[in-house]
Parts: sequence; structure tokens; C-alpha cells
Amino acid sequence: METLLNNPIMKTRDLTKYGLKDTNAHWNLSPEELQRITIEKGMGKETANGTLAVNTGKYTGRSPQDRFIVKDDYTKDRVWWGKTNKGLSPENFDKLQTEITKYLSGKEIYVRDAYVCADPKYKTNVRTVTELPWSNMFTYNMFLRSDESELENFEEEWLVLCAPGYEAPDPKAVGLRQGNFSILNFTKKVALVGGSAYTGEIKKGIFSSLNFILPVEKNVLPMHCSANVGEEGDTAIFFGLSGTGKTTLSADPSRKLIGDDEHGWTAENNIFNFEGGCYAKVIDLSEEKEPDIFRAVKPGAILENVVFKDNGEVDYMDSTITQNTRVSYPIYHIDNIQKPSFAGNPKNIFFLTADAFGVLPPVSKLTPGQAAYHFISGYTAKVAGTEAGITEPVPSFSACFGEPFMPLHPTKYAEMLSKKMQDAGVNVWLINTGWSGGPYGVGSRIKLKYTRSMITAILDGELDNVDFEQHPVFGLFMPKYCPGVPTEILDPMNTWLQKGAYISKAIALAHSFHLNFEKFASEASQEIVEGGPLIDQHHQLNDHV
Repeated sequence: METLLNNPIMKTRDLTKYGLKDTNAHWNLSPEELQRITIEKGMGKETANGTLAVNTGKYTGRSPQDRFIVKDDYTKDRVWWGKTNKGLSPENFDKLQTEITKYLSGKEIYVRDAYVCADPKYKTNVRTVTELPWSNMFTYNMFLRSDESELENFEEEWLVLCAPGYEAPDPKAVGLRQGNFSILNFTKKVALVGGSAYTGEIKKGIFSSLNFILPVEKNVLPMHCSANVGEEGDTAIFFGLSGTGKTTLSADPSRKLIGDDEHGWTAENNIFNFEGGCYAKVIDLSEEKEPDIFRAVKPGAILENVVFKDNGEVDYMDSTITQNTRVSYPIYHIDNIQKPSFAGNPKNIFFLTADAFGVLPPVSKLTPGQAAYHFISGYTAKVAGTEAGITEPVPSFSACFGEPFMPLHPTKYAEMLSKKMQDAGVNVWLINTGWSGGPYGVGSRIKLKYTRSMITAILDGELDNVDFEQHPVFGLFMPKYCPGVPTEILDPMNTWLQKGAYISKAIALAHSFHLNFEKFASEASQEIVEGGPLIDQHHQLNDHV
């Protein structure tokens, strides 16, 4: 014990204070060592080019129904409780934490000291204790890496305990739905992950905590978005749900990537990356479609739930295990990145949607009220084949483009965004990367080269002085001209053969927006409510048809 008291490193590395006893703990191992251990223990294998591939077992994605927040004095009046944010009592949390520490005691475990939030002012230290070596390698990839001098006297602000092998034996007795769980305790600053080896639970757990702490305590808007910065120091932000092109469109050879998934917007008007890596889908991955991601799959990266060909190469087309095949890699696997991962001067925000109904304009400019409304709505559409039972387009709404990770009421984030965009003079644009000329199955997907031309024109200021016209149903402002884009597609009604069919479909989608917004309306300002579609019943629009 004498050694412990006199040695600052040993003192900060005392695991008994968490209730962990007799562990064989490996601290801050290199990715190479963790990969070697994973292979030696038969927990993974290497691809033809030496990249680690693992199988996450029963869970190949997050389990949103098994995500909880401890409901106590600090959270009870702040969190938006409901289907997304389910409460758990402090007593049940304590029982589960005790059980997890008992389970991990006596085992070989892996500890990582790292941090999140690239802006030094908001830096948050995180200690992660994992049962599996490759879970620890994942945190090396995804959190920001502390240097040696920072590790000497490291003290965590948050603790993550990850035990995929532990399942609650009597879930109902401790307030759970089933044996697996992901729980945040904001008072104790502890995150528990049990019963699931899906690494996204670690990432999304700690980033969900930031989505609460940053706005409540630090006046920082957290955003589920990608961001890049141009040579002139102008930052662009890209919001969008899966399949809308967020990663693809933010990867621009003429601009540096700040990050591809989670950012904060500070009171000082800076944009900073939460994380130190990327966690990308790899289903149907090819060098032609996603060159940056494809080239990042190399030693140091971790592939999850992929299928191999006979020669040891990955068959990215094979979804036998899951559609949600993934790769995590440190951000330095991408060449064109901003170092460190933050920048100032946000100038343009893009909301990306893949409208499978073919009615939204390919590009439109939003007023502050419209921006807040569409931010709260978080619209895209699921197309046939993306999920079991979906045979035609279905509207999909995820508040703030990241509802499963947002502990506060969506209007709180929307009001912060609206104020920040007005204070900073930021332009907000809605970009439809979906269909034109008719819905999915009739029309065709808007060409990526046209979407890139629209974004480039906006970033270069080429739409600053063009004329706009207002959409008759959605009230959005559509440019009449955009360099590199055929003028006839800028107003989506022009691309449909039957104008009456277009208006009917547009009104039906507008109605879906209104129905979805009803659950937020009571908390929303008049300006936000008025930012929605102009029409919500089957008006005759003969003058537009």
C-alpha cells in the first residue's frame, strides 16, 4: 500500500475505488497489442490486409429500448422522459453497478484513459473499463487520445464500465426490460453497458451524456452532424439521418474534415468534434463510392460483423450477419483532416434529406423559423427494402436528426440553433438527396454530381444574389438558378408529368410533417410553428397546377 500512496500513477490507477477487486488490468495498451490479444484469444481474425474483424454476437446494433437515464434530483425536471429517454431509479442503478463490478472483479480487463471534446475549453476526461480487448481498441479509435504526460495524473470526469458478458439475471426486479442495458447516471457520472458487445453502445452512451451536459451546463449546442472547413476558415455543418449522404458530402477534397458525426457549437462561435475517430457503415462499401472510408480500412481499424471471401478479403455486399456492418478507425486514417478537430466561423448549415416521395426541392433556403422547424422534424424517408415490411416509401422523423441520443426536449436544441444561426449570420439550407420526377420506383435519385454542385455553389457564395421563389406547399425558398445544375429540376413540380399528382403527394407529405410536429407544438415558439408547411388540407391549387 505504501507504493500506491507514494506513486501518483498508481494512485490514479486504483480500481478498487470503483469496487473492482483482484483484477488483472491492462492500461492504455496500443492498438497493435490489443489486436494481437484479440486474435490470440480467438475473439477476432484479420482480413487480407491485416485489419481486425470481430463479431459483436447477439447485438449487431444499438438496443434503444434498453437505454435508460437515472431519474434523480438532477435529471427529473430536465430530461424529456418518454419512449426515447426511459427513467431508472438510483437504487436500481446502484444494484447494477455493484453487480457489474462483481462480475468484472477477478478478471483480465482493459482500461483506457482518453477524453472527448476537441476544444480544450470543453475537454472531458473519460476512463473506460472493458471486459473485451477489442472494445478497448474501439475506445482508442473513437475517443480523443491523451498523450503520455496527460496519463500520469489522469483523473476521469466520467467512468464507463462495459461488460458484454454480464446480463441481469432478473431484469424486472431492477427496472429493466431484459438482460442487456445501457444506462447513464448524470449525478455519479457513470455509464454502464451490460449484455451487449456492440461497440456503438459505448460511443453513443458517452455522447448522449454530452448532449445533456453541454447545453445545460456549458451553453454549447450539441449536434449529430458532420463538419468541414474551407481554406478561408469558413465552416460548414451537415445534418442528416442514415442514407442521406452526410458522410459522403462532408468529404470534400477542397475542404478539411473536422469530424463526421458529433460536434459542439460553442458560445465563442467555434465548432468542435466530440470524438477522435469515425464509425462508418460499410455495407456495399467500394473505393469508387466512398474512397475515404474504403482506404481507412487498414490495420488499426476494426470491422464489425462483416463476411469474408475465401481469399480473406471482405465481401462488403454480404449482409448475412446484419445490414449494419461497421468500421471504426482513428480520424488520422483520413488524409484531409483539420488538426486539431475544431474551427470557427460557421457560415452554412445543410439539412440533408432523402425524400423518397420526390416532392421536396433539391435545394432550398430556410428562414430561422423554418430552420428550427425542420431541425425538430429531422425528416427523411425509408425506401422499400431498407427494413422488413417496407414496400413503399415511409416518412421517417428523428428529432434534431438524432432523437435517440437527445436527453432534452427537442425544442431546447432547436431554440439554441435558431439563436446561434441568427447571432452568427449563418445560412441554413435544406438539400434533398432523394428522388426527382416522381416517387421512389417512378422518378430517379437526384444525381450526386448535381448535389455536389449545389453545395459547392452555396459554399462559394454563388447563390447569394440569385432570385428565389417560394414553394406553394412547404413555403421553402427555391433558387431559380444554380451553377452546374439543370434549371428545370430546381422546382420539383417541373419534373413530374402530372402536376396534380405532384401537388397531391406534396400535400400528403406536408400532412405527415404536421402530424409528427404535434408532439412538440406545445413547447415550440410561434415562429417555429409557423416554419412548417403552409398547407395541411387538400386545397385546390389550380393556379399552381
